[in-house]
Amino acid sequence: MLLLSILPSIILFIVVWKGDRYEKEPPKLLIKLFLLGALTTVSAFIIELLFGDYVFGFLDHQGMLFLLIDNFLIVALAEEAGKYLVLKKVTWKHPAFNYTFDAVVYSVTVSLGFATLENVLYLLDGSIATAVTRAVFSVPGHVIDALYMGYYYGFARYADAYNDNRLCKKNLKLAFIVPVLIHGFYDFCLSTESWIFIMIFLVFEIIMTVLAITKFRTLSRIAATIPESKA
Repeated sequence: MLLLSILPSIILFIVVWKGDRYEKEPPKLLIKLFLLGALTTVSAFIIELLFGDYVFGFLDHQGMLFLLIDNFLIVALAEEAGKYLVLKKVTWKHPAFNYTFDAVVYSVTVSLGFATLENVLYLLDGSIATAVTRAVFSVPGHVIDALYMGYYYGFARYADAYNDNRLCKKNLKLAFIVPVLIHGFYDFCLSTESWIFIMIFLVFEIIMTVLAITKFRTLSRIAATIPESKA
């Protein structure tokens, strides 16, 4: 079961790592990002427990209001904030960050750290069916969020190198907000346990996957060089 819980992350990391055509990233940096990403599961768990069970615990947990708050403002916000903070703190001025595609490698590595530990914890008492379901939906879902985060984060760093503060700030905001919205909508649809929202989720998942793969291939093919920041 342990192998099933980490295998999806290994496969997805290899796919993204191979997409880095210009210059492979330092192993020590990637290991650091992965481990710190895994640690964000702890902060996310604490935040989700505190706000979900205590701050908003008085709400009907099956009601739409709670589901919206829980999935968008608690779960998605807490998890993506942790990943984003690790990404920004560790990589923003790192000398290895010299191509826009590097941002995708970094964000996916952080996200897979989170997803791997989360998967291991879920499958401690889980079944084969749970492992397969999470391998098909949950882990790739975290990677899709990460691809969007990395997409905008890379352009933000590129703009920063040319002292375009307006464009840099805009893309940094998008690097955080877009994954939160995608993640929140993903979780919301599933948590409603409504067949209508399940159908919407499946269509949404297909569209977002196609778009994410398209962005991934485009960035991998035409990664822009990030020069040293100009004074």
